[in-house]
Amino acid sequence: MANKLETLIENLRAVLGESLSLKNALGEVTIEVPAAQWAEVALQLRDNASLRFEQLVDACGVDYSEYKDGAWEGSRFAVVYHLLSFTHNVRLRVRVFCADDSFPVINSVVDVWPAINWFEREAFDLYGIVFQGHPDLRRILTDYGFVGHPFRKDFPLSGYVEMRYDPEQARVVYQPVTIDPREITPRIIREENYGGC
Repeated sequence: MANKLETLIENLRAVLGESLSLKNALGEVTIEVPAAQWAEVALQLRDNASLRFEQLVDACGVDYSEYKDGAWEGSRFAVVYHLLSFTHNVRLRVRVFCADDSFPVINSVVDVWPAINWFEREAFDLYGIVFQGHPDLRRILTDYGFVGHPFRKDFPLSGYVEMRYDPEQARVVYQPVTIDPREITPRIIREENYGGC
């Protein structure tokens, strides 16, 4: 296994350059690619004979705003891709940070790996990361009228609006979230024969 990883690291440096940000930890290789270069690097990862990452296994968005208890210094949003080379029987993790925290954008690689279509839609829906060039970028898990992106660390746990069916209007309505205060008191005194005793 060590030989495969060493060969992979050598091949990545030869194809992508010596300045490549690369980490080899716990038997896994991770590279960081600037968002502006991601589209061309993705093609090289797939098409170069010494790499041949034919399969995209997974992709997910990440919000680093609370990472390391808020001590994170860097871009807030990233997309992490997991690639597999059938030819060389190796895996690779690629992390691409969005350049702008207020409007995170990354180039879509749906033309490189068609399987990423729904993964990009999921990251858009849950994190608000926009994939430039995606053929059908719309919400996939939340409702069409949903406001915000629920996996962002600053999204309120109770949400912004609640949805309910209104029988008078005969339709679904959205209202601001209302949380009734409640008192939770543990039961100390038990009835007779509690628990069948």
